[in-house]
Amino acid sequence: MKYIEALREGERIQEIYLCKQKNVAMTKTGKEYENVILQDKTGSLDAKIWDPRSMGIDDFDALDYVEVSGDVTVFNGQTQLSIKRARKAKEGEYDPSDYLPVSDKNLDDMFNELLGFISNVENIYYKQLLSKLFIENQEFAKAFKNHSAAKSVHHGFIGGLLEHTVSVTRLCEFYTKQYPMLNKDLLITAAICHDIGKVYELSSFPLNDYTDVGQLLGHIVMGSEMVGDIARTISGFPKTQLVELKHCILAHHGELEYGSPKKPALVEAMALNFADNTDAKMETMAELFKANANKSSDEWLGYNRLLETNIRKTSE
Repeated sequence: MKYIEALREGERIQEIYLCKQKNVAMTKTGKEYENVILQDKTGSLDAKIWDPRSMGIDDFDALDYVEVSGDVTVFNGQTQLSIKRARKAKEGEYDPSDYLPVSDKNLDDMFNELLGFISNVENIYYKQLLSKLFIENQEFAKAFKNHSAAKSVHHGFIGGLLEHTVSVTRLCEFYTKQYPMLNKDLLITAAICHDIGKVYELSSFPLNDYTDVGQLLGHIVMGSEMVGDIARTISGFPKTQLVELKHCILAHHGELEYGSPKKPALVEAMALNFADNTDAKMETMAELFKANANKSSDEWLGYNRLLETNIRKTSE
């Protein structure tokens, strides 16, 4: 199988991919064509069917496995596929494990590390909240373990949410050693909970797209509501401790223009924002380097929207 990350301009391919999205569009001259997003475990590929009614283009829908034939091109620095022929693949012609991106880290090991962080929380109320969410609620724990952290920006793969959360929590634990003024139990609890709303903001694979409630509320508000709901089931949960935890979640994107309903007012909220931002941007760089592994260190990798800069590898 020719994986998407290995496709190069000028190639003509005939491969089976998962159709993630499909919609009809119109050229400037009024001619109808189809936009198709293809996916395998190495990434996604923008594809076009310029003549949907031509011979050799069979019917298929989003989430179908499709055998496509076409030419690989590059447009505005992005690899594309011009589809000449397409048919819905039959069961047995493909292995689903080739099409769903998965973390290269062991999910069980990461989840056990997360449980280790929870066991070290000393505040009885925060510890009960975390236990109810990740230990007692097995359905949520399973969903969290297998969820992505984003649709496409960073950690957009099975296990991505867990990987990102563990990484952010590690950074926050380091901060508590470097800066003793930080409330460790609050910061660690906030780090573990900061993205719990993404379990409901994004649908599971293979779709991995925004849900209606995700579009309307977003994971930040949803996460704050979730910890509030759980706290109400814990007798005597101090109001101030809950408000501080919710503030850290609500402010973890740092700026109003980045989706945070509040800017950090607590030092723990500021530390969480730094940790979240660090891991998101470093993972973005790692994924960019992986996608351009064939390029030498003196080649520019193009402009990245999240990082807002043109990227180049460090010289060897």
